[in-house]
Amino acid sequence: MLLLALDTATPAVTVALHDGTDVIASSSQVDARRHGELLLPAVDRVLAEAGLTIDAVTGVVVGIGPGPYTGLRVGLMTADTFGLALGVPVHGVCTLDGLAYAADIEKGPFVVATDARRKEVYWAKYADSRTRLTDPAVDRPADIAGQVAGLPAVGAGALLYPDTFPVAHEPENVSAAALARLAVERLAAGRELPAPRPLYLRRPDAQVPKNYKVVTPK
Repeated sequence: MLLLALDTATPAVTVALHDGTDVIASSSQVDARRHGELLLPAVDRVLAEAGLTIDAVTGVVVGIGPGPYTGLRVGLMTADTFGLALGVPVHGVCTLDGLAYAADIEKGPFVVATDARRKEVYWAKYADSRTRLTDPAVDRPADIAGQVAGLPAVGAGALLYPDTFPVAHEPENVSAAALARLAVERLAAGRELPAPRPLYLRRPDAQVPKNYKVVTPK
C-alpha cells in the first residue's frame, strides 16, 4: 500500500504519503490564496523525500471539506485526476474528522471548528477523536453558542471566536498526515470511506450576475 493524501479545505496545503504502516513523508504550507500553485510541488516534494515516483501510489485520500469553494475544489480535482491517471481508487475523508483525529484531547465531547469566512465557521461535535456526533454544518458562532457551551474546541474557527469557543486547542489546520492515518485505520477496519465529493454546505462566494447589461446595439 502507498496512499497519497492531500487536503486544501483549509488555508493549509497539505500532502502526505502513507505506506500502510505509517506516514513516510509529509508537507504542509499555509497560504489560503495559493492552493493551486502549491499543491503539485508539494506532491513532488513528498515523493522525492520518500524516494518514490507517482506510479508507486496505490490509492489517493482527499479531504472533502467542508471548506471554501475555491480552495476545496483544487484538492478534489487533483485527487480525481491522479486517480484516473494512475487507475487507483480515490477515497474521501471529512476534513473536520482529520482535525478531530489529530487533536490532543483525551476525552470528549468536543467541537471542531474551521474558518468559513463571512464571520461563520464550519463545525461538528465529536464524542472522541474517531466518532463524530453531528453532521458538518456552517453557522455564525453566536448562533451555536448554546450548543457548544463549555466544550473544548479545535481548529482555526475556534481560535478566531474565543467568545464562543473559550477553550481552544491545536491543531489550527488539518494535516494530510492525520487524514492518511485515519483513512488507513478505517480501511483496515473494513469501513467504507465517502466518495471524493465536496462538502460545500453553501453556495460559492462568486455568483453569476442575474441581469446582464446589454452592450450591443439593438
